[in-house]
Amino acid sequence: MKWKYMKALSALAALSLTISLTACGGNNSNNSASSGNSGGADDGTKKVQIKVYAQHFDEDTAKPFDYAVEELKKEMPNVEIKLDEAVQDGYQKLKTYAATGNMPDIYETDWTTLQTFAKSKNVELLDSYSATADFKSKLNTGLESRLTAPDGHVYAFPYTGIEFQLLYYNKEIFQKAGIQTPIKTVDQLADAAKKLSAAGYTPMAIFAKEKWITTAFYAGLVTREDANGFGDLEAGQPAALPPAFVTAAEQMKKLQEAGLFDANATNTNYDQASSQFYSGKAAMFINGQWEIYSSTEKLGDKVDWMYMPAKDEATYESSKSFINGAGSPGGFSVSPSSKNKETAVKVASFLAQKYSEYKYTVLGSPIVSVKVDKPMTGEVPPMMKRIADEVLPNVKSYATAVNNVQIKNAVDDNTQNLLVSGFTVKQFTDNINRILGKENK
Repeated sequence: MKWKYMKALSALAALSLTISLTACGGNNSNNSASSGNSGGADDGTKKVQIKVYAQHFDEDTAKPFDYAVEELKKEMPNVEIKLDEAVQDGYQKLKTYAATGNMPDIYETDWTTLQTFAKSKNVELLDSYSATADFKSKLNTGLESRLTAPDGHVYAFPYTGIEFQLLYYNKEIFQKAGIQTPIKTVDQLADAAKKLSAAGYTPMAIFAKEKWITTAFYAGLVTREDANGFGDLEAGQPAALPPAFVTAAEQMKKLQEAGLFDANATNTNYDQASSQFYSGKAAMFINGQWEIYSSTEKLGDKVDWMYMPAKDEATYESSKSFINGAGSPGGFSVSPSSKNKETAVKVASFLAQKYSEYKYTVLGSPIVSVKVDKPMTGEVPPMMKRIADEVLPNVKSYATAVNNVQIKNAVDDNTQNLLVSGFTVKQFTDNINRILGKENK
């Protein structure tokens, strides 16, 4: 979850969809009892039902999942998957499942939630499973942090590499408003917001009802000042926000006061924000690189992306290859309470690998977790080609994540507040400093 990580999802009501699957034989765990099927043994012939809570709503989520399902049918004919479509609610529904003892066998989530579930014993430790050793052998170079957590454990099988956020913009609207691109500085972005508002457009659509996206926007500004990103909130155990974080808060507030964000942004969900952008009512949109597919489908060659701005052009040029995308653990996890735990672990690993395979071969995304030995067959969108040709070869470093849940929650809450009129940078820094002081004594 993503973002994953985690991803922008529509606030859908959850529904269940039953899909027949097959399950891979072999690769039994060495730390779990043999699983069964509603009281029966998994002998390769009896049906075993596996409930999966996963994203399933657009080309970047539903199609890779469906492909993995079709591939799994060839391997595990005795497994029946019950799909519970994930809701973009900060994993609140999943946390409710955990609190009520109703966890799915497999679920998709992010590192923050995994830390909570590790404490409450709602996530299976995958360290000793043979499926994990197999997955590690296929992991792409440099993505160890996506699989192995800072505490040394494996909690989930990732399907993407290190993802990051981009500023998407409508080239046609920018041309009409007389705005030159790329925008390199915060002042230029503030000026563009004023011009776009005067021309009758919402300058930037943002689904700020979901706190992670305001944190992502803020993190992009932080990374222009500090390549290590949020990791510096823990590494040196600061008792107060470092200067880079204060500067980024001042910049984000300046952009809010310039009218960059809609006044109702903190009550806007992904569906509403993306609709504004796709319909031409909003000139810009903030989301991860996965948004490339949906924006290309809706806007064609009208859409492109920009790097996050900096305080001045010199800083922009020197820091644009510092990428705001921490390689935190996340992906498909398994519940310890699953009645079919061994099968669930094998299925989770298989789904993640085939999910990656589809994203690489069909969607043309190079940002996948495991090595894929099949060629790309789909047409690569121009915006993704830019990432493959321009961004990835020139990455200087990726920002690191903050692992402390209390600090992360405080940042989430207060970056969202920065989009509210009347909330000040002093309030922001005071609120974060209060948590830093408690956590880093």
